[in-house]
Amino acid sequence: MKKRDDDPHAKPKASAYNKALGLLARRDHSRKELRQKLDRSGYARDESSEAIDRLGEQHYQDDDRFAEALIRNRSAQGYGPMRLRAELKSHGLPDARIRSLLDAADIDWADSAATQLRRRFRTAGTIDPAERARRAQFLLRRGFPAATVRDVTHADVDDAADETP
Repeated sequence: MKKRDDDPHAKPKASAYNKALGLLARRDHSRKELRQKLDRSGYARDESSEAIDRLGEQHYQDDDRFAEALIRNRSAQGYGPMRLRAELKSHGLPDARIRSLLDAADIDWADSAATQLRRRFRTAGTIDPAERARRAQFLLRRGFPAATVRDVTHADVDDAADETP
């Protein structure tokens, strides 16, 4: 049976603070993401702001911690720095902070790109230009910079050229 708003037995609506705390108990959220979820749930803008500020003061919500976790997870999934930068930007983090967090992550993007190629294509390098372009497009879609993609996709060509007498 569906509960109605005027039902005396209906549970009272949780405060914005409790709702946000429940969301953070499941996983980290950015401030922007929490605000959007609270807005969709019908909380007043000022109540949402106060709740998010209070959670920040109590160190339950921290955009830096959220960003570090996102960088760790997405880079482990094989995504490149450009994809991570775009995703963090969509969560409302400033460009300077994104740059410093990506630098602090100390990830070897070329090694990550090469790992993704091995995982996806399973075969050793190819000299065929069409295949090399297909692999480059794969890495570009995953958010690796063009210079890294070129280095990784042309490494097999350079190795083959070194082996010819």
